[in-house]
Amino acid sequence: MADEVKIRVFEIVGSELCVASDDGQKVYEQIAGVLRKGRRASLSFLNVKSLTSAFLNTAIGQLYGEFSEEEIRDNLRVSDLDQDDLALLKRVVDTAKAYFKDPKRFSKVRNEILEGDDE
Repeated sequence: MADEVKIRVFEIVGSELCVASDDGQKVYEQIAGVLRKGRRASLSFLNVKSLTSAFLNTAIGQLYGEFSEEEIRDNLRVSDLDQDDLALLKRVVDTAKAYFKDPKRFSKVRNEILEGDDE
């Protein structure tokens, strides 16, 4: 399809290790740029050997702060991930969707956990 843009994570990051949120930000900017133009993004993880939630939160999770779940589902395809990495991506996406539905609640809960029962 002509309006689909292939984004190769390995080429953007320059490594088989996708662990840093800074690298995730580079990938996010590529994906978001494509989606903002109303085009589809095909995100390939070919040759990527290691993924972390920090990378995925930045690369994909923050998309849910800018785009609707429907826009992402209809316009972002992900390929070349093994089952463990797909499970990690699903957890990141589920958390991002919940967070962006009610960020104040998430912040409140996080603060309560961090402050503990010092009262």
